[in-house]
Amino acid sequence: MTGRDLESWMWQEALAMLARAERLHRRFFEPAADAAWEPPVDVYETPEAVWIVAALPGVPAERVRLRHEPGVAVIEGERRLPADARSGFIRRLEIPHGRFRRRIELPAGLALDGHQLVDGCLYIRFRKGA
Repeated sequence: MTGRDLESWMWQEALAMLARAERLHRRFFEPAADAAWEPPVDVYETPEAVWIVAALPGVPAERVRLRHEPGVAVIEGERRLPADARSGFIRRLEIPHGRFRRRIELPAGLALDGHQLVDGCLYIRFRKGA
């Protein structure tokens, strides 16, 4: 590759990166139809049950939906920005907001046995031997 070809290639790559950055910037300000983030989860097993604990800070119970299908659990919902943040100047935004969805693979033979939202964590219990 000659020096001129290399320079041309570098400019093309730079322009392509700028175009990608512009598309990403535009998408940031569009309302998301699909899930924007996935909550972190812990999954652990006891002799009687399998537990999922999902971190959902600031998400009220009425904004959380839980589905259990054979071999999978799906947690969906929305975390809204606090009212003050919507009308104020945001200096830092690290906690995810917007629609979320998390799909967790499960072993076969489990039955949903209950769930509750406590201190910003969703605890889901699946009974074994169903």
